[in-house]
Amino acid sequence: MSTSVTDKLRVGAQLYDRNLGQLGQYHPSLDWAVADYRFKSWFGVRGGKVKTTLGLYNDTQDLDFLRTFALLPQSVYPTDLRDATIAHLGGDVYGSLSLKHRLGGLAYTAYAGHRSDSIYGGVAYLAAQYQVYFSSYGGLQYGGDLRWNTPLKGLLIGISRMNEDVTGKAKAINPLNPGAGFVPYSAISKADWADQFYGEYTAGKLRIDSEYRRFVHDEQDQTADIVLVEIYDDVRGWYVSGSYRVTKRLALGYYYSRYSVTSVAGGLLAPYAPHQTDTSLPANHVYDKVISARVDLRRCWNVKVEGHFMNGYEYSSYPNGFYPQVNPQGFKPNTNALVVKTGFNF
Repeated sequence: MSTSVTDKLRVGAQLYDRNLGQLGQYHPSLDWAVADYRFKSWFGVRGGKVKTTLGLYNDTQDLDFLRTFALLPQSVYPTDLRDATIAHLGGDVYGSLSLKHRLGGLAYTAYAGHRSDSIYGGVAYLAAQYQVYFSSYGGLQYGGDLRWNTPLKGLLIGISRMNEDVTGKAKAINPLNPGAGFVPYSAISKADWADQFYGEYTAGKLRIDSEYRRFVHDEQDQTADIVLVEIYDDVRGWYVSGSYRVTKRLALGYYYSRYSVTSVAGGLLAPYAPHQTDTSLPANHVYDKVISARVDLRRCWNVKVEGHFMNGYEYSSYPNGFYPQVNPQGFKPNTNALVVKTGFNF
């Protein structure tokens, strides 16, 4: 819910709940709650639990009625990590301005705050396979976004940067002495950042967009001041998508999404986390071909039917949809999925 209090002041908030596979488990959360005051077109401020501007869709991903697709490309907007990027507790400065000589316009956002992941999200669920149970996971998050509406009508290009300083607190079975039961456990990021580049072109009923994200996560896990393992993940994802409004009530879309991870481990437990550097292997990537159809039954009611044809399962130290807890027989190199989704907007 949101409303304009004055011409310059807007307030809003969103409650969020989900049960997706083993994620969420119907634990509601305050997704965001913000007060937004725009002094001028070129300068405004937002404060509270603020949606994070990252790439084309991160801060608008819940406005499902704006898009043809049921799921955003998981290479760049993984559902497992939604709570890690959706919002920060802090503030933004933002604005937009027109460029001289008909060079289009710029829009900027700069932000800083505290990230707080749900303990029912992908990071916590993946760690549970190792008998590590997080009670908290989060920390400082800051960054910015700059986008250019170019002189070419319908063409937008932009860049985002996000930096994080993350600490996790948990209890875990000490792998060096399993019989001792649970001990305090901590995860500390030594490096945690993402760069994202994007572009979008719209012309009449056609929309084409593409994004590339590189995410680096260097985490050190320890118990009782003993460093058990340090894992360096280099995650790279990109997609190209296109959609077309065929009739007033029917839109069709296609995207190709490509996601890969390299992972290198060190420390006492490094032998149990072997290096993963060959991204051609199914264990180190997910390639997803997607076709989608959207039918608008009414102006405020749509139904989407979407097919996913995936190669790879990317089973590493970073979550992306495939978990051993629910795949006890192991993973197959290819996976197909059918998604049916309906939504209302008013």
